[in-house]
Amino acid sequence: MTPSLETRASRRAASRKDGGAGEEIGVTVHDVARDLRRDVAAVELPLPIEGAEEAAASRDRLLAQLDEHLLPRLKELSSPAVVVVAGSTGAGKSTLYNSLLGEAVSEAGVLRPTTREPVLAHHPLDADVMSSGPVTELSRVVQHEGVPRGTALLDAPDLDSFVQQNRSTAHQLLEAADLWLFVTTAARYGDALPWQALARATERGASVAMVLNRVPKETLTTVRGDLLQRLREHGMTDVPLFVVPDVGPHEGLLDPSVVQPVRRWLTMLAGPDRSRAVVVRTLKGALGALPGWVTSLADAIDAQQEAEHVLRRRVSEEIPPAERLARDAVAAGVVAGASVEARWRELSGTVGVDRVKVRGDRARSTRRAGRAREAALEELRSDVVDAATRTLAASGARVEERLRAVLAGPGAPAGGEAVAPDGAARTAAREADVPGRVAGWAERADELVAGLTGGAAPAQDEARVEAAVKAFGPRGLATLLLASAAGSDDAARLLSRVLGEVADASVSTLRDDLGDRAAAVVDAEVQAVLDDLGPSEPADDAAAGLRVRLAELRRLT
Repeated sequence: MTPSLETRASRRAASRKDGGAGEEIGVTVHDVARDLRRDVAAVELPLPIEGAEEAAASRDRLLAQLDEHLLPRLKELSSPAVVVVAGSTGAGKSTLYNSLLGEAVSEAGVLRPTTREPVLAHHPLDADVMSSGPVTELSRVVQHEGVPRGTALLDAPDLDSFVQQNRSTAHQLLEAADLWLFVTTAARYGDALPWQALARATERGASVAMVLNRVPKETLTTVRGDLLQRLREHGMTDVPLFVVPDVGPHEGLLDPSVVQPVRRWLTMLAGPDRSRAVVVRTLKGALGALPGWVTSLADAIDAQQEAEHVLRRRVSEEIPPAERLARDAVAAGVVAGASVEARWRELSGTVGVDRVKVRGDRARSTRRAGRAREAALEELRSDVVDAATRTLAASGARVEERLRAVLAGPGAPAGGEAVAPDGAARTAAREADVPGRVAGWAERADELVAGLTGGAAPAQDEARVEAAVKAFGPRGLATLLLASAAGSDDAARLLSRVLGEVADASVSTLRDDLGDRAAAVVDAEVQAVLDDLGPSEPADDAAAGLRVRLAELRRLT
């Protein structure tokens, strides 16, 4: 049977001199908790699905519990048990704290907030076993003989302080403590704060005691009975309850007789063995609370994973029809719109670009005239490139709109709105991306013409190609191929006259190439959403690490 934590703690104390199994087992539990902390810190819950917000809060609380209490305490079981005196504003915590010590160690008074700096007091003879950690880092540490040996008494800021830093520090100290001594008053014990704090303690398995302060004598029996009933209703029948009667207006310390029951109780906890029992009891409670938290967190990861699978599937389903639509638009020749047609009419009228003489299937022109046509066709190239850019950008915009409807519209899958495309961002991305794709398409036309003149054309057509290049220049001929591939019937008829069937393969290649680039624009829109979901498909065992830690915890505790 696995030794209990109490047994491990006792053996650890004994092993300080000669080493032993207790030290080894203690380190093992610490290592498991440390590994758990690493895995919990790595948990991401990016999709705002149902339960994600609560799971994120639970993850943060679990990290705080590990960082502030479990890991420091498991590392040093022999350090004094930390008893935190906590409560709401005006509950009399600091006065009680000082009265227990018999000296004004922590500032007390009517100004709020009184406790600005946490104070941690321990017996001078415990100095050699006081370990550093979150409590000592946040507090002013003092040695005081009024603190029973084996314990360290901590005065924390108000849990409901109007200073946010004080509230944050108070909650950190509560997470780090081995035992909570919660102080409330006869006038405020029914407030929500005490019960929220006590529920928090129960949730993390902490040991708790309660001080009901400033109770008028005439209502003492009634108030005490009511509070005990409330504790029973909250499943806290074992919580020690101390009642401090109302002593009226006063300054300084309470009479020793008033706080004697609390001091006696603290003394009962004193001593290495007895205080260690408090430490171990809280450790057992904290470790016992971990499985529920870890299981909930693992379930939240599984829910995130399932939601991501659904989103990836829905987004990926949009790729085939969107690509097909983009390619069909290019194949249908919609790229060459009104602007290209208008430019062609202009060039036809001013430079007679389409009035090249053809005899015996060869274009007849001087090189000088060819250079002039080539220069004039630059304006047509610019219009074709602009038209292709608009067409590809429009294909991307349609996909973006469709994805937004799928992810954020009626019937959208859980978490979809979080990864729906951002219109401004996607527009900017397309404006940066599409011109380069179209420029690559235009360069491909230049490469095709260079290939035709470099021997790629059939031998019987070489002379015809050379004549066409002479009539339009290599870049001008490439522009005619681009315009024809974009859907210009005028350019296609001219190419048919000067090149015949030689142009067909090049035009087809360019049209397919532009279709591929349009499909790539579509893919970029889809990929942007997939990237928001993560760099790759999530592993099926995303929560496996946590479940391994959970199994280890159950085995060791």
